[in-house]
Amino acid sequence: MTTQIPANAPVKLGRSPGTDEPKFPLPALLALATAVFITSLTETLPAGVLPAMSASLGVSESAMGQSVTIYAVGTFLTAIPLAAATAKWRRKRLLLTSMVVFVVANTVTALSPDYTLTLVARFVAGVAAGLAWATLSGYARRMVAVHLQGKAMAIAMAGIPVALSLGVPAGTFVGRVLGWWAAFLAMSVLAVIVIAWIMATVPDFPGQQERRSPILRALSVPGVSPVLFVTLVFVLAHTILYAYVATFLADLGMGGATDLVLLVFGVASLVSIWFVGVHVHRRLRVMMVACTLLVAVAAAALATLSDVTALVYVAAALWGLGWGGVPTLLQTAVGDAGGDQADAAQVMLVTLWNVAMAGGGIVGGVLLDRLGPPSLPWSILLLMAPVLLVVIAARGHAFPSRRRT
Repeated sequence: MTTQIPANAPVKLGRSPGTDEPKFPLPALLALATAVFITSLTETLPAGVLPAMSASLGVSESAMGQSVTIYAVGTFLTAIPLAAATAKWRRKRLLLTSMVVFVVANTVTALSPDYTLTLVARFVAGVAAGLAWATLSGYARRMVAVHLQGKAMAIAMAGIPVALSLGVPAGTFVGRVLGWWAAFLAMSVLAVIVIAWIMATVPDFPGQQERRSPILRALSVPGVSPVLFVTLVFVLAHTILYAYVATFLADLGMGGATDLVLLVFGVASLVSIWFVGVHVHRRLRVMMVACTLLVAVAAAALATLSDVTALVYVAAALWGLGWGGVPTLLQTAVGDAGGDQADAAQVMLVTLWNVAMAGGGIVGGVLLDRLGPPSLPWSILLLMAPVLLVVIAARGHAFPSRRRT
């Protein structure tokens, strides 16, 4: 008789010496983090090489910025239907399939001589991200005991800010030295490596064996809607500037320092990831408020003090400190609030995350064309106000001072 592992049960990965507690699956979590890194960097890499891509493909920078938008469109259009269609797939098979699609899509992007073909490849990459996130959003939580879920989520989700902070500067440097196409080709090579890594270290889980409840039912669970609202507006605000950060810095006369500014942002993000991972289990609410305020202060500095070069770097550091831990905080918050609807809530969060990414690319492009680069940080400051209000107000279920276990 074959024993079926429950869909949400932690997998037994061996025991720590001298204890009855399962061994912490660090290699597997790092493989997931690398997969997350690939999905995030593939989405945002054009931000660091935007001028070169637009010149090579013969379109404006605002038009080239839509390569970020079309990726996000591919994800948010497919995340929910793909989650339903692949609900019974084994999780490892699903994750590996998405990585194979990334190899193909990034290779086509690297070799494409045509703007339209590039957008098609970017859309397909976004579909792959929707497929991956149907798995990644709950994978880390299922590998460990409840009291280690915050730490596991922080490690796996570290791929997002690492991609934005270190990956994009590295991609920008590679693009400047070898050409923007080389950065995308490097992503294909990394995806091949992570496929082998996943096969070797990541445990498998069964899919959803029973009929999945309607995704929208998660909205009726107390606390889920406020987390989703914060996700939508926070990510929208961030993307409006991040998608056009190279253009914004060029307007300040700092175009040659884009990779360095993003490196400062990245190092600060890594500090934020570490801190959030240590404290998310007990201080989720306080850290969500702090992250919101840090991003608002950074936006205010970029809006009013950007004529001082040193303060641009300070603002980038504050931005990174505020942004780095946000993916972990929001994933943890929606998972906790969702309860037995956590998987559906996670899929909705991923969908709205990418709606916000697409919206940020569009809104940022409109602001860039009509009001110019200085308008971008002002928009962040404006959007952080309702985020802060909702986080403060949603103290009952969405952002409690202590996580319920």
